[in-house]
Parts: sequence; structure tokens; C-alpha cells
Amino acid sequence: MDRTDDAGQFCWVDLAASDARKAKAFYGALFGWTAHDEEANGGVFTVLRSQGADVGSLYQLKQSHLDRGVPSHWTPYVRVSDIEETVARAVSLGGELIIPPFVVTGVARIALMLDAVGALLGLWQPIDVTIPENADDD
Repeated sequence: MDRTDDAGQFCWVDLAASDARKAKAFYGALFGWTAHDEEANGGVFTVLRSQGADVGSLYQLKQSHLDRGVPSHWTPYVRVSDIEETVARAVSLGGELIIPPFVVTGVARIALMLDAVGALLGLWQPIDVTIPENADDD
């Protein structure tokens, strides 16, 4: 999953759930996905697996998001080789940066954006030895 020649390919999907427990049960019954909680960045998210392979993750929406009416939603991620360059190019093409790049400890550097037609898209640069895990954007 850490191959740089996979840049431009969809590589992950997250479910932000209004009821994470109910979502785990639903997808377990529907597709046979198993749920495995993992810690990252001071919180917990759930990795979803199918036949031993990771297929995505889910997490509980914060109460503040629920209070503002944010619904459950999926976010697809596309693998990139240079997240800062990709963000800059996306913005120059009419995209809008929603969440600047940040590190998900031991996993990837990610960012969220709206594309030129308003669709949510995640950018995913796998962590490797050249990217310090404590890297923050300016």
C-alpha cells in the first residue's frame, strides 16, 4: 500500500458516522466486515477489514458536528506522492482546501479538500522515512 507508483489511485475510504456502533454492526452484517479499534493522534478510529485486508475506517462524528447538522458521510482518499504540491495544484485548478495536511501517526499524511465542483476528496501520502511524523504545516 506504500508504493509511490500508485499515485492518483483511490486508496482508502473513511466513514464519519453519527452512530459508530450502529455503523459497525450494519457493515458487519451487510458485508462481513470486522471492526478493529486503533489509536491515532490521541483518539480512536476503527479499521474495517474484509477477509483480513483493511478496506477503510470509521469514526464517531464529534457532538459539535452533530449539533451543526453534519450527516454521516464517506470520504474517499486518493494516494499522492507529494501532498503539499498536490494541494497547491488543486487550489490553482479551483479546488478549496478544507483541512490542511496533517500526519495520522504511523499511517499517512492526509488533507481534505473540495474539488472544483464541490465534492469532498481526501489526499493521502503514505508515511515513509523521509516524512517526519511530527511535521506540521506552516
